[in-house]
Formats: sequence, C-alpha cells, structure tokens
Amino acid sequence: MSLPEIGYPDLPERMTWEELAELPEEIAGEIELWEGRVVWVRRGPGEHQIFMRRLTNEIERCARTDMSADPQRCWVANFETNVFLGETGKSDYVTPDFLVHRCLGGAYRDVRAADTVLVGEVLSPSNTPALQRAKRARYAKAGIPWYWEVTLEPDVGVIALVAAYGLDTGHSHLPDGVSPLYPVDYRLVGQWINDGGESISIAYPFPIEVPWSALAF
Repeated sequence: MSLPEIGYPDLPERMTWEELAELPEEIAGEIELWEGRVVWVRRGPGEHQIFMRRLTNEIERCARTDMSADPQRCWVANFETNVFLGETGKSDYVTPDFLVHRCLGGAYRDVRAADTVLVGEVLSPSNTPALQRAKRARYAKAGIPWYWEVTLEPDVGVIALVAAYGLDTGHSHLPDGVSPLYPVDYRLVGQWINDGGESISIAYPFPIEVPWSALAF
C-alpha cells in the first residue's frame, strides 16, 4: 500500500467495476474502488515486492502444514489479490499486499471478505498514518479477523517490524452520547522486531512460525 503520485490520468471520482474493466490494465491495476470511489495506489519499490512475496511464501508453507494435520481445513495464501467487501457486486474492494482465505470450492472465483481470514500490508517508507488507518478501517468494517502490518527500514533493505492485529468487535466505554468513529477495530496482539532474535510466531488463524532468516533480502 503506497501513496498516490502525481501524473495519474484524469478519471471520474466514482466508477463501477464494469467501467474500471474497460480501462487499460496498467491503469486499472493501480486503482481500488472504495464503495465506488476511485482510490489510486501504486506498487512499492523492489524491496516491497520481495518481502511481500517471501512472507506470502512462508505463510503458505505454514498453511500447508496446518492442512496436512487436518484435511478438513483448507487455506489459500496469496498476494495482491482483490478482496470484494460486499456479498454481491464488485465495485467495493481492496487489494491487500498478502492475504489468506478459505478455499472457494472452485477455480477463478472472487474472493469475498467473508472468505478472508488474514490480510496484510507491507508499508513502504512513504506511507502515511492516515492512509494506513483508512485501509485498516476498511478491513475491520468488513469483518476480516486478522490484519498484519510489515514495516520496512527506510534506508536499508530489511524488514524492521512485523505486527499482528486481531479484530475487536467490543465497544469502548465512552461518555454518554459519544460513539467511536470506527465501531470495530483491530487490537495489537503480536509484535516482532527484526533484531536477530526470535522468529515470528502466532497461533492464529493457524500456527504460523516464520524465521527471520527466511525473510532476509
């Protein structure tokens, strides 16, 4: 997930999925639709793509281990895949850097938020807190139970930090008449600093154990 940059073509503020599909792929691939509103995104630097791919590969390895232990479970780990946020329609979606969803029962089917158990973003140095919060809020509102953020060192090609968040559907205790901006949000449940120490290790949505050495540039 990265900041928009100057030089994008002039498009309507709002579009449908069908209208988006008429655009050239090199343009459509840099757009997300947030309830029909055009949101420009761009691919991160080469390091962003490398770490996204390596982390996805490690999560997929852990998913396969979990499935081999219990054939009733079926997971798909992927990256840069559209997640459609409604039960129907395709004009409201986000594209996480990496994700895990349940098997869909067939090929070439759309991934819906209800199918998705984990989404994650590799944050490039140019990301702003406002953009991070906005996209994270969309994942939470859609009910996706697990959200990860991967922070890169700004001047060195390494991952600095991996943070895992679980969806909290409770309500804060606020003064009478005050309601939270986001009724549901994520709470930090795990954080791993790349200091040569322990691996990334969490039990949900299935046991994930990733050594830092597997993510080295």
